[in-house]
Formats: sequence, structure tokens, C-alpha cells
Amino acid sequence: MQFDSLQSFLQMGGYAAYVWASFGVCFASLLILIFFSATKERKILKEIATKLEREQRLKDIRRKKNES
Repeated sequence: MQFDSLQSFLQMGGYAAYVWASFGVCFASLLILIFFSATKERKILKEIATKLEREQRLKDIRRKKNES
């Protein structure tokens, strides 16, 4: 093992601030990406459902018009 103790591991040879900050930025970026992707997916699925409902209503109206 490279480090003698947990404390020396956490200190990262004097570079702890840079190492842990980079891990934090990476983790935060991934969380933001996941959040925005999920939000966009929900929005797109809702738009698709709305368009499908509209198309179905138009088909129903056209069918009723042709039956008359």
C-alpha cells in the first residue's frame, strides 16, 4: 500500500486540496448531467404523449366527419 495510514491517504502527500476538489467537481458535474438529462427526458416524453393525444383526437374528428 502506498500510504502508511488513513490520515496520510487523505492528505495525498500535500496535494489533498487539489485531488479532493477535482473529485468533488467531477462528482457534482455528473450529478448535474444526470439531473438535466432526466428532466429533458421527462419533457420530451410529455411532448410525445401530447402529440399522440392530439393526433388521436384529429383522427376521431375526421372519422366522425366521414360517417356523417
